Amino acid sequence: MSTPRWLSPAEQRAWRTHLALHKLLMHRLDRELQEFSLSVNDYEILVNLSESPGRRMRMSDLADATIQSRSRLSHQISRMEAKGLVTREDCHDDRRGTFAVLSDEGWETIQRVAPFHVASVREHFVDRLTDDQLETIEAAYAPLVEHLKKLR
Repeated sequence: MSTPRWLSPAEQRAWRTHLALHKLLMHRLDRELQEFSLSVNDYEILVNLSESPGRRMRMSDLADATIQSRSRLSHQISRMEAKGLVTREDCHDDRRGTFAVLSDEGWETIQRVAPFHVASVREHFVDRLTDDQLETIEAAYAPLVEHLKKLR
């Protein structure tokens, strides 16, 4: 085994800052969504379904879109079904496939919660950065996201 390439002080600061930002921001957004009896994961699923044709997605595609295992997503959808936010429907083209479908209550929920969530994202992230900083973040993170997607 070769000698590890330890992080330089600058690399370590950047990495730890990234980790802290991600954890703190997700914690804040999750706490604020709790006021609506939602988690960040619930919200992400509602967004994906609301933006999909027919407000439905194959469970496998939804798992990929939300970067969750199929098993974890299935449990998440079960909890959301119990709240009346989504339903499951069999896929007629593929007997093994199942759709997650946004219910009317789920649609009403995303319409009601989205303005508050967007305001929160603005308050805690977007409005704290300049347009140049936002472009730099996107340019830096996009290739990393693509790299990691290929490894899934």
